[in-house]
Amino acid sequence: MRFGTIGAGNIAQAVARHAVAAGHDVVISNSREPETLAELAAELGATAGSVEEAAAADIVLLAPPWSAVDDILGALPAWDGRILIDATNAFISFSPTQVADFGDGTSSEHVASLASGAHVIKAFNTLFARFIAADPRHDAGRQLLFYAGDDADAKARFAALVDDFGFAAVDAGSLHEGGKFMQAGGGPLSGLHALKQET
Repeated sequence: MRFGTIGAGNIAQAVARHAVAAGHDVVISNSREPETLAELAAELGATAGSVEEAAAADIVLLAPPWSAVDDILGALPAWDGRILIDATNAFISFSPTQVADFGDGTSSEHVASLASGAHVIKAFNTLFARFIAADPRHDAGRQLLFYAGDDADAKARFAALVDDFGFAAVDAGSLHEGGKFMQAGGGPLSGLHALKQET
């Protein structure tokens, strides 16, 4: 399977490493030219590409700064049913910390409105990057990974993918209800690090 990352920060790198280790063909991208990622791509065992090339993959991780999300998604063609994993948190300021206000909606519903034809899965945003980067398999159990989405088949594909990475995937519900639980700035699952005990 071809896996792409839009963004090449700590979270994108961590997920890309898991995807490479699981045998997937990984393309990473950032806001600059692919040549700026050549060294990192070689270290990861991935390929450096443009945002458009990464976004053409079967499953794509969205992990740029929130301020760039609208412009990035607005410039891409329709997704034709492919999976877009939204790992963003809608921070509009870090000093002081401020999160965008979506009223009764969620940031991932906003992402879905911009990504025509995508099956959006909210995931990887509730964990600090160090917990994503580490081996999800521990003596005490596996790292819980919460996710949300509106399409059952896409959710099943995502759960199988991250199970292969070693995570214990937990379905938090729809982008609306589950997204609220996972959303930065008050969601009870935001920042929660926990393990699933294995019997």
